[in-house]
Amino acid sequence: MAWFYPKEKMATVASLCALAGMNRVRDRLSWPELEPTKGQLLATNRYDWSVQAQSAAGLQVLEVDHLSPPWANPITKRFPLDLRDAYNLWRALAQRWRAEVVSFEPWNEADIPMFGGHTGSEMASLQKAAWLGLKAGNPKVIACLNVFALHPQAQLRDLHENETWPYFDTFNLHHYERFDAYPKLYADFRAVSAGRPLWVTECSVPVKWHGDEHLQEPTQDDLLLQSERVPMTYACAIHEGAQAVFYFILPHFVEGQTQFGVVRPDLTPRPAYLALAAAGRLLADTQPLGRVKAGNDSVRGFLFRAKPDGRPADVLVAWSTNEVAFELPKPPKACFDHLGRPRDISGKVLKLGRAPLYAVLATGTQLHLVPAPEAPKRLPGQPSPVVLQALLPEESILLEKSAYKIPAGQTTTIPIFVYNFSARPARGRLTTSMSFESAGTTAPAPWSLDLPTQVEVAPGERKELSLRLSGISTNGVDSASIRITGEFGKSGTPVLSVRLSPSVK
Repeated sequence: MAWFYPKEKMATVASLCALAGMNRVRDRLSWPELEPTKGQLLATNRYDWSVQAQSAAGLQVLEVDHLSPPWANPITKRFPLDLRDAYNLWRALAQRWRAEVVSFEPWNEADIPMFGGHTGSEMASLQKAAWLGLKAGNPKVIACLNVFALHPQAQLRDLHENETWPYFDTFNLHHYERFDAYPKLYADFRAVSAGRPLWVTECSVPVKWHGDEHLQEPTQDDLLLQSERVPMTYACAIHEGAQAVFYFILPHFVEGQTQFGVVRPDLTPRPAYLALAAAGRLLADTQPLGRVKAGNDSVRGFLFRAKPDGRPADVLVAWSTNEVAFELPKPPKACFDHLGRPRDISGKVLKLGRAPLYAVLATGTQLHLVPAPEAPKRLPGQPSPVVLQALLPEESILLEKSAYKIPAGQTTTIPIFVYNFSARPARGRLTTSMSFESAGTTAPAPWSLDLPTQVEVAPGERKELSLRLSGISTNGVDSASIRITGEFGKSGTPVLSVRLSPSVK
């Protein structure tokens, strides 16, 4: 909110969110603005005013950043080079806003080039340092995963191989895909979520604006379409296991020809705002029960246990690509259109069309359902205050492989940093192992690895080690994963996995 509105409008905007039945909001901050000089956070500023206004409106605030200050990394769209800078920032903000901010995402969409194009390994190391900082500032804060924009298999696997799950309380994701793509998309994320709650902190299927470039307003038909997609987005996401869904976005916000916002610059609502309010009211405290087996391919229906208007009931959200009659086991208690307006119905039959309907049913109403996907089992694990980081040049990244390009036939040295984010010295042993992704039928020959095995790191220290690789060959090798495991006694077992792709110049 602070990015879009002056201080005098913040309370009004926060009230708009609360009136729409939203209980969580996501706000974006600028680290370069908050800490223009290292170690010197600004005094009270627009971000403080924003979180105070939102908290006062009864909203649970999530904060996110997507930039490094130039002093932390000259390439500001990339993570800070020294993870202690991230640790210190999040510790300070978690402490500063402990009464107002419930949750933090340490970075926005780090997996895509717009926000740095990081590997899964980089995302893991940043996450570990940020989680430790957030918990040091406020042990009760929800430390979310630095959120994915897409569902790239290589980066998801890379993140998982770094055993990141003890360092995130929620697994966060974004999507702007077709509704029929949701099952595959969510399955990819569930597979690496380690059983943590899925939070969707941006989602929508946006529309274009047309006509006056100063108004940037969609047509009436597209405004209607935007509003119809709101309950579809919530129904499909919640069915797939999303425990929190943040619709993108409240303010008037344009990227190119795309209009995302559900209110205009003067804060008057577009129809999608009313659709958000209907979803907030009719899907309150919702839990997925399943997808309707309708016997008609054009029908989409999702059943939820919820508290519409504060009273327990089952709620069916249904629509159809064609106009069809859908018969319920018995007449619903109430029916509403996608904007929350009451609809008259005749007996047990719903007349479905493109715009979704909400049918409020008696609790326990029996429909033919495909069960909602099961959440994966929660993986165990304890965070370690010792964090490992590989630091390679941005230009060496092969994002589609979540790997770094290294020259074959040469000895290569990779800087490995060991951090100690605890108040006591950490002494331990490092071991390395390697696995290959094969290319063709030739069996890869092992590479030689050399890394110091014993390490001692003082409290707050960042110690640099050198990982030397020789015998690097492209024969039979698409990529190699180097795994470094630490044994630090009471300081735990840190893990670093780095994927390398050999190339011939």
